[in-house]
Amino acid sequence: MSGRPEPLWPLFGGLETLDGIGPKTAKTLADSGIETPRDVLMTLPYSGIDRRRRAGLHEVTPPETATLEVEIGRHHPAPSRGRPYRVTVSDGRTEFQLVFFHAKGDWMRRQLPTGQRRVVSGKVELFDGVAQMVHPDHILAPEEAADLPAFEPVYPLHGGITQRVMMRAAQSAVRLAPELAEWIDPGLQGARGWPAWHAAVEAVHAPTGGANLSPADPARERLAYDELFAHQLTLALARSSLKMGPGRSTVGTGALQQKVLAALPYDPTGAQSRAIGEITADMASPKRMNRLLQGDVGAGKTLVAFMALLVAVEAGGQGVMMAPTEILARQHLEGLEPLAADAGVRLELLTGRDKGETRARKLAALASGEIQVLVGTHAVFQKDVVFHDLRLAIVDEQHRFGVSQRMELGAKGAKTDVLVMTATPIPRSLSLAQYGDMDVSVLDEKPPGRKPVTTALVSAGRMDEVVDRLRKAMTEGRQAYWVCPLVDESESSDLTAAEARFKTLRAALGEGAVGLVHGQMPPADKDAAMARFVAGETGVLVATTVIEVGVNVPNASIMVIEGADSFGLAQLHQLRGRVGRGEAQSTCLLMYAPPLTEGGRRRLEILRETEDGFRIAEEDLAMRGAGDLIGTAQSGLPRFRIADLERQAALMETAQSDARKLLNDDPPLESPRGRAARHLLWLMGQDRAIRLISVG
Repeated sequence: MSGRPEPLWPLFGGLETLDGIGPKTAKTLADSGIETPRDVLMTLPYSGIDRRRRAGLHEVTPPETATLEVEIGRHHPAPSRGRPYRVTVSDGRTEFQLVFFHAKGDWMRRQLPTGQRRVVSGKVELFDGVAQMVHPDHILAPEEAADLPAFEPVYPLHGGITQRVMMRAAQSAVRLAPELAEWIDPGLQGARGWPAWHAAVEAVHAPTGGANLSPADPARERLAYDELFAHQLTLALARSSLKMGPGRSTVGTGALQQKVLAALPYDPTGAQSRAIGEITADMASPKRMNRLLQGDVGAGKTLVAFMALLVAVEAGGQGVMMAPTEILARQHLEGLEPLAADAGVRLELLTGRDKGETRARKLAALASGEIQVLVGTHAVFQKDVVFHDLRLAIVDEQHRFGVSQRMELGAKGAKTDVLVMTATPIPRSLSLAQYGDMDVSVLDEKPPGRKPVTTALVSAGRMDEVVDRLRKAMTEGRQAYWVCPLVDESESSDLTAAEARFKTLRAALGEGAVGLVHGQMPPADKDAAMARFVAGETGVLVATTVIEVGVNVPNASIMVIEGADSFGLAQLHQLRGRVGRGEAQSTCLLMYAPPLTEGGRRRLEILRETEDGFRIAEEDLAMRGAGDLIGTAQSGLPRFRIADLERQAALMETAQSDARKLLNDDPPLESPRGRAARHLLWLMGQDRAIRLISVG
């Protein structure tokens, strides 16, 4: 199937094929992302206006929109510039006025000839006790009034395009829409009471009341489902094309894992054991693993990851763990070293800094298989890095990768199993949208021994008390982070905030006691400042949010976040997760400058109430919406025109299981329903997915 199916051609023609759209309007629409009749079909009305005919003004409670048949009375031209032109009209019982600004007299007389009848529709308001309708939306002769819908859909508008133009274009697009075979599972469609695709398209553009505008309306819900189903079908195709690629079975002996478990001071949590079991089973299967390990701050991802690496080593192969930055790669190394020592496994670090002799030595040991587990930055992807037998690749903090990068990653080690780790709890609906091509393991329990962090809200006016508290903690040998907000987007100001705070704290706490890291420092200086803090040489580290991900200093037990109300919830949760890693009772102080906005107060209160990252992520989604939550531009998140990820999370789950089942039953999409699903993929512009349909 090489090109778009013929029945869909009209929907992908030019916008000028629609009634009332010329080149200029077409360009305005295209600038706002509406480029074809199909895009017009998928731009749904967001509200509606009741245009049902009323018997007279006595049925209207101003201010409200009303449609009335009236007899035109006297014209009262504007007495002076800037004053309105008025026309008296009567509904048979009551007189009122139509009001126009900047009106031309002769045009007014043609539109509203005295003594004739007209149907007028618009907002009726009281002005000095007299009812008036300013600039009616519609003025129609009684015989034309039948064309006015009883409930007029209201579309989102762009650049001076009117409601009337959008409505005509939408109705014209509906007429171009073909009847298409059904791609939804018949049982599901029957249970939900969803109409056929064409009927749904007709219905959403001709609502008869407010209920038809709700996401729960069957026609709207069906079209939302189509979008989600097409997206999940694309992800499922990506997933099966990855899995179709030959994998290999990696089965461990358990000997090295036993050594590590025996040396642990506590038992793994139920969630850790479950995740290890899921990963081990995936690695043993002949298909390639493509799994996401999602864990909250401090849920013990390191142990799970290392157990997976040991399966690769026990089977005679190698494993690699990659992090986005050198600081994080070093931290992984530190986290894994004690475990590797317990297991008796050779572990090495490879970053862009390894040069010359050192690098050559490491590469030789990798190629010979002496290095069993490698930790590194993306430098491990370079051409000259050759593994003896790479069985498992673990990628950390991968929300910086989209589906296409995951496909490339799979291509690197021909049969390598892939495990992705993220410390950012993502609400279920988003994780399905973003990672629907992967199987997911969730760590939702904290290992024993992690003490809860006390979270308190502090007004910025109490800065001196906070500094006194830091002084006292430092005399007890404890350490603290002090995070400064990004004042605005410009880099210089974020710098000034951090540098100014650094100076005041140094003056209060002593020269050598305070360190500083921010995004504009040369990497070597940043690493040095971090290293001094990790070694305990500085007691307080002033930072911008560069410390958000992964820093591990067990002795740091105080986190001060200045301007906390300007941070997002997920970010605050990540920052708080930097403390509470050691023996001491830890505290997180959220400083804010009153008065707080409603949203700011809500965010800080949620943090005070809970440490559950998944609950925080759900609240964040509810407050901010999907696009903002993970920065739509780099998130790899699709932009849906109809489906609403926040409110239709359950639909996304249904779409995922249905898409996987369809591909399982009919991999080449050749059954009648499979062929209909191909039409859906074309309709949703998922051409890339169509190329993935297994050939032969």
